[in-house]
Amino acid sequence: MGRRALPKIDGELDYAPHFRKLEELSSPWNAGALFGREAPLEVEMGSGKGLFLQNAATNNPQHNFLGIEVAAKYARFTAARLAKRGLTNAVAIHGDGLRLFREIIPEGSLTAVHVYFPDPWWKKRHHKRRVFNEAFLGDVFRTLASGGKLHFWTDVEAYFTATLELITAHTRFSGPHAVPEKIAEHDLDFRTHFERRTRLHDQPVYRAEFLKEE
Repeated sequence: MGRRALPKIDGELDYAPHFRKLEELSSPWNAGALFGREAPLEVEMGSGKGLFLQNAATNNPQHNFLGIEVAAKYARFTAARLAKRGLTNAVAIHGDGLRLFREIIPEGSLTAVHVYFPDPWWKKRHHKRRVFNEAFLGDVFRTLASGGKLHFWTDVEAYFTATLELITAHTRFSGPHAVPEKIAEHDLDFRTHFERRTRLHDQPVYRAEFLKEE
């Protein structure tokens, strides 16, 4: 299922406080300056249209949320979505998420990492393009604090199985731990737009959670 065209952003909406380019992030890393406060930080890899960031930031105001998205138009749309709702605890970043984890986020600084419905790159010769690889998993494990969690969801069973095997083989996470399906209370009560569309088409979603116990 492909992505639908994005609605236009209101030209009067100031979403600048919710939008950054990867190159604009401070070095050394300063999450407090980015959000204007110190709080537990969760990062979503590939934030798409920003439904997860919107709902997570709304339901967990005591945490900060950062979404990284390689497509500029989606990152801007997410930032506008956050600005429209006045969610000061969430920021959308345009840029390469692998670089964010590899070069910018310091060790033990994250409470959670979220990866939802990443591109499965179906053809075998393209599997090397998948976001989950040994290097990325090493960076996720390094940047998570003790007790931090990795959340992974997909609608592709073969990709789910292969990724779980990769995580088990190349990290010291505890898991996978099962994640029960939640009954949606309203039309946008889903983790992402991909989950919403998948479930409305009565197709399964495969979910797993991993815990860093060190």
